[in-house]
Amino acid sequence: MSRWRSELDAFALADRQNPPRPGGVLFVGSSSIRLWQGLESAFPGQSGVQRRGVGGSCLYEWADWVAPIVLPHRPRLLLVYAGENDLTEGRTPHDLLASFIRLADRVRADLPDTRLAYLSIKPSPSRMAWLDAMREANLLIQTWVLASPNMDYVDVHTPMIDNDGRPRAELFVRDQLHLSAEGYALWRQVVSAHLRP
Repeated sequence: MSRWRSELDAFALADRQNPPRPGGVLFVGSSSIRLWQGLESAFPGQSGVQRRGVGGSCLYEWADWVAPIVLPHRPRLLLVYAGENDLTEGRTPHDLLASFIRLADRVRADLPDTRLAYLSIKPSPSRMAWLDAMREANLLIQTWVLASPNMDYVDVHTPMIDNDGRPRAELFVRDQLHLSAEGYALWRQVVSAHLRP
């Protein structure tokens, strides 16, 4: 937790200064969430949309951050995007599944009425060496989620691939890792189909 202490302290301060209202929609995860400008107003008809993103963070860390970051919000829906950094740090697809199960268990224990959704790992062009591992991790988590109550799997990976099986270049900025405006527009469209009033 220490490597992200300043980010976590900033979230805690923000929640003390402006206490979140229960029953909203909370997006958490790595830089793809942190950099999603306009996320809070991207889904008309959804009240209380918030984001808590930590660039470079891993899925195993978010399993530990349910209490300090998620609990103050008591969201009706929690959407998680993390796992890409785990793979580049040497963790396996099965490690990611174990981390997500640990996260889910903590959400279910503390927030039994909260619906949990996992956003699949995106196919970043700069990380093509991990593409097979990304697909395996996505499939493992998808299979587990679809067999679990009050959970959802949001597939952003598939629509980001072109007909040749390569990531669509226009969905990424120059670093070929982070999303472009077009990429976020696609995410918004996919996620919208999973939101409920």
